[in-house]
Amino acid sequence: MAKAKAKKNEGGITETIKTIVWALLIAGVFRTLFFQPFWIPSGSMKDTLLVGDFLFVNKMAYGYSRYSCPFSSPTFSPCPIEGRLFSSEPERGDVVVFRHPTQNVDFIKRLIGLPGDRIQMINGVLNINGEPVQLQDRPPFEEVKEPQGPQGLTPRCANDPVGFGGICLKGRQTETLPGNAPGEPGRSHDILNISDNWIVDNTPVFTVPEGQYFFMGDNRDDSEDSRFPQSAGGLGFVPKEYLVGRADRVIFSSAGRSLFYFWTWRADRFFKAVD
Repeated sequence: MAKAKAKKNEGGITETIKTIVWALLIAGVFRTLFFQPFWIPSGSMKDTLLVGDFLFVNKMAYGYSRYSCPFSSPTFSPCPIEGRLFSSEPERGDVVVFRHPTQNVDFIKRLIGLPGDRIQMINGVLNINGEPVQLQDRPPFEEVKEPQGPQGLTPRCANDPVGFGGICLKGRQTETLPGNAPGEPGRSHDILNISDNWIVDNTPVFTVPEGQYFFMGDNRDDSEDSRFPQSAGGLGFVPKEYLVGRADRVIFSSAGRSLFYFWTWRADRFFKAVD
């Protein structure tokens, strides 16, 4: 009787282990081929994406590279892929998750420059191929000045000094990009401005090399992006193989240090499309 009970217990443990292994394999395949969860840790994409937004990245959008697999690094990847499989071209204006070419961490920014484009900031205005983008003034972006997200980051304000609990303001405009081809309508999105900063508001002309892309954050004065070359410790151009996927929709959003702080949930951002 005791032996039969022991065998039954062993069988139960074996089945449990099998279930866990299969669940992990299915989750790994799903995460590799279809959708990868991504939590917004910083304010570089405000007001499109806020600290604490949770989204799934569409990994089918651009095909697959060695960085499509979890835990991939420049020296090792579970996906032995050269270049990209089932490759599709991203479009100007897409919000993209990609692997930083030198820091081996995932970033999320907006795709501004396609291969061959000439990108320059002149007095805070984005110029693409020698033409300034269309801008339309909007009411300032408002948020409470308080620690945000698990890292407790404090937002920068155009109206500083602002005490904790005060209203933090940033200038806001709607920016319309040119289309991906001549005559095509472009994508529109909001951008934020905190202050006049000569370094980021006035840049040299960046000519995007073949097979690479130029990215910028929508929160223009608080974003590490392609305006800063890799030689200076910045992002620089991003090769195509480093693209992970496209951000299409915010699934969940929490303004607090933990998603369990239900009183900080932003219900108006649940299932919100990423423009």
